[in-house]
Amino acid sequence: MLSEIFISIGIVMGLGLLFSTILAISYKKLKVYEDPRIDRVEAMLPGANCGACSMPGCRAFAEVVVKGELQPSKCTVSSEEALDRIANYLGVEAGDAVKMVARILCAGGRDEAHNRADYKGGLSTCRGEAVVAGGPKDCNWGCLGLGDCATICDFDAIRMGEDALPHVDPSKCTACGDCVEICPKDLFQLMPIEHKLIVQCKSLLEGTAATDKCSVACNACGRCAADAAPGLIEIRNGLARINYGQYELATHGATKRCPTGAIVWLDSVSQFELTKSETNEPGRVEFIGYDEDTYYQ
Repeated sequence: MLSEIFISIGIVMGLGLLFSTILAISYKKLKVYEDPRIDRVEAMLPGANCGACSMPGCRAFAEVVVKGELQPSKCTVSSEEALDRIANYLGVEAGDAVKMVARILCAGGRDEAHNRADYKGGLSTCRGEAVVAGGPKDCNWGCLGLGDCATICDFDAIRMGEDALPHVDPSKCTACGDCVEICPKDLFQLMPIEHKLIVQCKSLLEGTAATDKCSVACNACGRCAADAAPGLIEIRNGLARINYGQYELATHGATKRCPTGAIVWLDSVSQFELTKSETNEPGRVEFIGYDEDTYYQ
C-alpha cells in the first residue's frame, strides 16, 4: 500500500518535471522579443485610447513610435511637454503635427431651421429621431440638435449651445473622430485648424427650396465661386464645395456676397462666434470680384 503511494507521487513529480522542462524550452525557443522602451513610451502617453493617432490604442501607438514608423506628434492628446519627453527618451524629433479639429457643416440652429413635426418617441437622441423619416427637421440634411456628439466626446470638447447646435472647443478637440462616426446626418468633418473658409451647410436643394427650410442654407447662387480664386469653389449638386487642395488661395473675400451666410471665414478658431455686423445683410449684391494681387502676392 505504501509503495503504491510512493509510486504515484513519483509519477506525478516526474510528469511535473517533464512538463516544466518542456515549458522552459518552449519559452526560450518561442519567446518573442519586445522592446522594453514600449512600456516606457506607453507610460508617457495619456492612456486615452481614442484612436486619433490612427492606431487602435496607446499601446499600439507606442509600438510604432519606438519602431520609428510614426512621430510622437501624431498623438494629438498629449501636451507639447509630454511629446518632448517621448522624443528625448527615444532620441528622435517630436515632429510637427497639423492640428486637426472637428467642424460641423451646419449652422441651422433653433432660430434658423424649421421643424416639420414634433418628435414624440422615447429615444431623445439624434439617432433615435433620424430613424423616423429622417427626423423632425424640415431640412433633411440639418443638425437634429440632441447632442449625441457631445455625449460621446470623451474630452468634453463639445457642448450644446442655446441655438441647439454643437459647439466644438478646438483647444480640447483631439480629432478622435467619435463625433464623425456617431452623427446620423454625417455633418462632422475633421479639418486642419488653419482652414478658415468653411461651407456650413450640406443641403442639396437650390434657391428658395433651400432657404424656405433654413435661412442660412446654401442656395447655390454661385457668388462665392465667382468671387474666389479660380478653381477654389465650385457649385455641385446644389451646394458650394471648397477645393481644399487649393486652399492656399482662400481669402474671406469669397464670403462677402453670400446672401445667407452659408459660407464663412472663421477669424476665431471656434464656429458660430461671428456677429451679425460681420456678415452682409441678405440680398446684398455688392460685387467684390477676384483680385489676383490678393491671392498671389
